[in-house]
Amino acid sequence: MNSNNPFFKNKTFSNTSRADEVVHEARIIDYSQTMTVSGTINKSFLMLVLLVASAAITWIMTFNGQNPMILTIGGAIVGFVLVLIATFKPQASTYLAPGYAIFEGLFIGGISAIFEVMYPGIVIQAVSCTFVTFMVCFGLYKYGIVKVNDKFRSVVLAATLAIATYYLISWLLSMFTSFTPVHHGNSMISIGISVFVIVIAALNLFLDFDQIEKGVEQKMPKYMEWYGAMGLMITLVWLYIEFLRLLSKLSSRD
Repeated sequence: MNSNNPFFKNKTFSNTSRADEVVHEARIIDYSQTMTVSGTINKSFLMLVLLVASAAITWIMTFNGQNPMILTIGGAIVGFVLVLIATFKPQASTYLAPGYAIFEGLFIGGISAIFEVMYPGIVIQAVSCTFVTFMVCFGLYKYGIVKVNDKFRSVVLAATLAIATYYLISWLLSMFTSFTPVHHGNSMISIGISVFVIVIAALNLFLDFDQIEKGVEQKMPKYMEWYGAMGLMITLVWLYIEFLRLLSKLSSRD
């Protein structure tokens, strides 16, 4: 019952060897080589900078009249592959995490530009909503207003799995049949589904914060800072995309 983030819900945070060594039968911990909250935050900001810089490439291409779809789709595919590799090889997160930010940025930039062309001003709204949601969740977690326990994890896990299953089935049906998923369009039901997904994505942030904190308490190796930052970035990207979808539905009703 770990975090629902594709990174955190595996056993990496519980199985990774701690950064310590045994000398003369005494356990010595090298704190400069262990995971810290500040280190994870710094790496998260660095990944955000890389993602924004990369997103600017496909964004500029779109508004210069160039087709960004190759880079957009390619970035999404490569980013997904890097996530899979890092999930099984967290030791390589030092290199995979920055790579993920760059390639995912290409995807985010392309998608954002497409939505911006259709609904001017929607990107800054989605960014603002994502930032505010992150800060609110972080504050609630930091001051202990929201506590992560087993029941909390199980509820969020069940909801996240339900969303993933629904999206997968809807995608397969729409690919091979004339089925139109309920969450498409701008009906009240579709808007309600988007709101529900955003709430679940936000709740995943609490689990991510908790798992990072546990990694620090367990003296995980330094490279786990990149792993934690990468996992947090995945949740933020998901949250941002869902805000784009919701805002586009609301705008199309005007």
